[in-house]
Amino acid sequence: MANASWFTDFYIPLHQSFPVSAKAKRERKMKFLTFLRDWTLPVSISFGAVVYLVFGLTPQLSGVAEACAPVFDAILPLFMFLILFVTFCKVDFRKLLPVGWHLWTGIFQILFVLIIVGVILVFHITGSNLVLLEALLTCIICPCATAAAVVTQKLGGNLEEMTTYTFFSNFVTALLIPICFPLIDKAVDMDFLSAFLLILYKVCLVLVLPMVLSYFVKHYLRSLNRWIVGVKDLSYYLWGCSLTIVTGTTVKNIVHADTTAGFLLLIALLGLLLCIVQFAVGRYIGHFFDRTIESGQALGQKNTAFAIWIAYTYLTPLSSVGPGCYILWQNLINSIELWQERKKNGA
Repeated sequence: MANASWFTDFYIPLHQSFPVSAKAKRERKMKFLTFLRDWTLPVSISFGAVVYLVFGLTPQLSGVAEACAPVFDAILPLFMFLILFVTFCKVDFRKLLPVGWHLWTGIFQILFVLIIVGVILVFHITGSNLVLLEALLTCIICPCATAAAVVTQKLGGNLEEMTTYTFFSNFVTALLIPICFPLIDKAVDMDFLSAFLLILYKVCLVLVLPMVLSYFVKHYLRSLNRWIVGVKDLSYYLWGCSLTIVTGTTVKNIVHADTTAGFLLLIALLGLLLCIVQFAVGRYIGHFFDRTIESGQALGQKNTAFAIWIAYTYLTPLSSVGPGCYILWQNLINSIELWQERKKNGA
């Protein structure tokens, strides 16, 4: 009877506690949504990596992975377009003016490019060492990320100054690539004018078109603009979705890279070092103008999708692993910065 009494006193109350009240369910749901909101970037990266590994490395699912690959490649530019469109709907176009930190951040980008190109030319770098330097070069020469304005805004930075620098950075990149790439790789057959115009064309599709559309919506479809602006962090979550796709592509490139694991690790570690240096130098420049957030994001957060494209198009394809790893590092830094901002605000 003692055992029966113990069972009655312990098991039945425990069993009765299993049903969850509606309030408890709502609390759990809110905690889950809060977690996703606070850690959107790491969740997006992890989800993209896991999904690719499951579908790409499981023979039974390889057909599905191959069928989905072109779909994701097609919708990624759409996500980038929507991110910028939503962001530009919040921009005051009268404030899109150049400021002091734009010039100095651009100068340091050019200086970093010249250092890498100079090392390649002076020391006649070839082989695997050339691939390493090309991987770093693509992470420097590529423009500021289109999503940098999204993070800047969440960190409390100036959206208009960041948007202006994004255009400036793309123009600098369009000038540097046709000059530098033929110097470091003689096999690159690149006419300056045609390459410059091709890059500007891509810039117009990615930057100018969403800006023109957002300007029209902002001034002529004001109810729609108010609805877009009223959806909190919409561009941030769109960026999270695009980051999932880019991460999956990055993992795919790493898995199928025709080299050793040690060499891939070396590229990844150098990419991490470069990422830290660019963010640090950017923030150092910014502190002279009281714009550490903006300048740090401008120099440190790169359009790695563009960098992967130029590596595949003009340089050694293996060098695309560099910007592929860089996107993981820059979003790790972004996640830390966002966590620090929430902690500072007590959120």
